[in-house]
Amino acid sequence: MNKQAVKEKLEQEKAAIEKQLGTFATKDPNLKGDWDSKFPKFDGDLEGAADEVAEYTTRLPVEFSLETRLRDVNLALEKIAGGKYGKCENCGKDIEKERLEVYPAARFCMKCQG
Repeated sequence: MNKQAVKEKLEQEKAAIEKQLGTFATKDPNLKGDWDSKFPKFDGDLEGAADEVAEYTTRLPVEFSLETRLRDVNLALEKIAGGKYGKCENCGKDIEKERLEVYPAARFCMKCQG
């Protein structure tokens, strides 16, 4: 897989993650890479409010997971631009080709990930 194809795949993944986050969160203008789940508004219906708070609580780990994936994708795109894509952040060796094909935003080789 050439770097242009990897870049396109990463940009598609970035757009998909941002779209998914946009369904329940908004970008934090004060903190780069952070999204904030929309907190429910209360209109006097306590039972409905309780359901909305429960849903909000279950969305938080999803938000965190998507933010982490988005951070890794953005970092991979920066590495492509800087000519450092495909190098393990821990040992500096090349990340296995097979690993990058499965997860192009990988930051570590299999040995260091483990």
